Amino acid sequence: MRNIDLKKEFGASVRERRKQLGMSQEALAERADLHRTYVSDIENGLRNISLENIHRIARALDVHVSSLFLRIETGAFPKGAAANGFNGTRRAKN
Repeated sequence: MRNIDLKKEFGASVRERRKQLGMSQEALAERADLHRTYVSDIENGLRNISLENIHRIARALDVHVSSLFLRIETGAFPKGAAANGFNGTRRAKN
């Protein structure tokens, strides 16, 4: 098993998804209700981010929290990470 710097890898996941959306750090920070410098620190692996803020960021990036971690494990976002109209709300299970 490889040694992972989880904070840096998580930050890289956030940066990659933000760039996929063509979003600035400032826009992400605004959507997530966080400070821009905090978002920068996250992307640079300098913050040990709370679960609440991980959830805020995932919602702002229109992805499930799990997809940010799957990118760390697999090296790519899962197909359909933002599919099915995900908007940060839970869908009922069938």
